Amino acid sequence: MAMTVATIPAPAFAIETFRLANGLRVVLAPDPGAPVVGVAVVYDVGMRSEPEGRTGFAHLFEHMMFQGSHNVGKAEHMRHVQSAGGTFNGSTHIDYTDYFNLLPSGGLELALFLEADRMRGPAITEENLENQVSVVKEEIRVNVLNRPYGGFPWLKLPPVMFDTFPNAHDGYGSFGDLEAATVDEAQAFFDAFYPASNAVLSVAGDFTVETARDLVERHFGDVPARPAPVHPSFAEPNLDAERRESYVDERATLPAVAMAWRIPDPVTELAEFLPYVVLGELLTDGDASRLVERLVHRDRVATAVAAHATFMAEPFASRGPTALLIQAFLPPGGDVDTVMAGVHEELARVAEGVDEAELGRVKARVAAQLLRSDDSVMGRSRRLATAEVFHGDATMATRFAVLLGEVTAESVARAAAALTPNRRAVIEVVPGGNQ
Repeated sequence: MAMTVATIPAPAFAIETFRLANGLRVVLAPDPGAPVVGVAVVYDVGMRSEPEGRTGFAHLFEHMMFQGSHNVGKAEHMRHVQSAGGTFNGSTHIDYTDYFNLLPSGGLELALFLEADRMRGPAITEENLENQVSVVKEEIRVNVLNRPYGGFPWLKLPPVMFDTFPNAHDGYGSFGDLEAATVDEAQAFFDAFYPASNAVLSVAGDFTVETARDLVERHFGDVPARPAPVHPSFAEPNLDAERRESYVDERATLPAVAMAWRIPDPVTELAEFLPYVVLGELLTDGDASRLVERLVHRDRVATAVAAHATFMAEPFASRGPTALLIQAFLPPGGDVDTVMAGVHEELARVAEGVDEAELGRVKARVAAQLLRSDDSVMGRSRRLATAEVFHGDATMATRFAVLLGEVTAESVARAAAALTPNRRAVIEVVPGGNQ
């Protein structure tokens, strides 16, 4: 059978990278057509890196980074950016933490000053720590404890699937661990994981390379040089027997199930990993996708179904070990085993072979989503930074869509064939809300 490759255009913006003497990696992507500038700083530390007994620390520390720094008072980061007409935020992920700002073009120096100031050292005080522990606990109440299906499946599935603390623990954190956090531990976390040498600064939008280089050197050049941490191995034995657990969710009114399989490492085995990204889309993206058509429209055993590679659905900003997840919500009284049997049958059908026309449509959709995220200056600056962090090459961000276009029907069939029941981890939600 002849192989067809979806023709995917590569983005046309220029990218320049360099490194400061303190180890900070810098990515510049000028785009004079945009009247804004996006500034992102990505630190190579996430939930997987937090110390045992201090679950939730990576996320807690993201909050601490907004509590003021050497020359910026508490809540002033927000005031400076918003009064300049910009927006900002930060987010914690399994393998990285990012901070990002979007400002009118004239705001480039302000964003660089603010990020450099907290890279030198945030205000780690007893008061700030206590205050942010309270804020994080409230966030957990809102997003997990008091929400139907809170933490499903990204918090509930890893402890079924994995055995080691880095991979299995609750990245949001337990109240006990958060309350026991000390100022010394917060300072130690900053010292270990927040040196300039463990970060990537990415700037996209309306600026000239020469001006940006000067401003970056001016604001970040004197951030003290400290060695980057050595990441421990997150290696985990693969499953060779199904693991299945269930729990009662008092706020849920409908049953739900999520299943996951280990897949190749998104960084060290990228070529083998990409077919799983395409497979997830083929299974559940759109009404014509395999599982939506079968489980929702035809058999009516599920009300919604979704599949994606990596726990946070960010295939190009993750490391291994990771998984392909398939999750489904069921109608009242729905049977989880029926849904799982349907998934198994559809995977077996894909394993028998994929139609080139169907595959071409799926790959075009995946690529379009990636290219759309690059349209946004803010999205572009973040994706260039994560490509530099995970793949050691910011320009990879412009090639992921092309690489997905080269995924073959044979490789997608092989990926589906690998998702066997004996390699599966399953978490089932038993609704308690209608009893």
